[in-house]
Amino acid sequence: MICDVIYLRREAGSAMAVSQPKQEKESDDCSLLPLVHDIIKSMDKDSQDVHQELAKLKTKIQEAREQIANMPGVDSSPLEQQQQLATLREQVRTKNQLLQKYKSLCMFDVPKAS
Repeated sequence: MICDVIYLRREAGSAMAVSQPKQEKESDDCSLLPLVHDIIKSMDKDSQDVHQELAKLKTKIQEAREQIANMPGVDSSPLEQQQQLATLREQVRTKNQLLQKYKSLCMFDVPKAS
């Protein structure tokens, strides 16, 4: 998902949006800038397409809101997210220590098969 959304404001506080892997589908693109550009172009030309472009923008914003509402962790409070982040960092630290320990162990030379 390619998104311009970085932070999401909620009534209970603010929550950081979880980044998702980029997908090639254009339907998952939630960038609003091209639509805003089209609206400005329509307004400059005094075109009747402004209302259509505004409707597209409104639809795209609604789709983005739905995608954000479905993101994992959005329903968690900032404190819960901080606790989960601390837990994950501790797990990474422990795994890195184990990895360094295993790397430093004395390895026996294994004869190569000829």
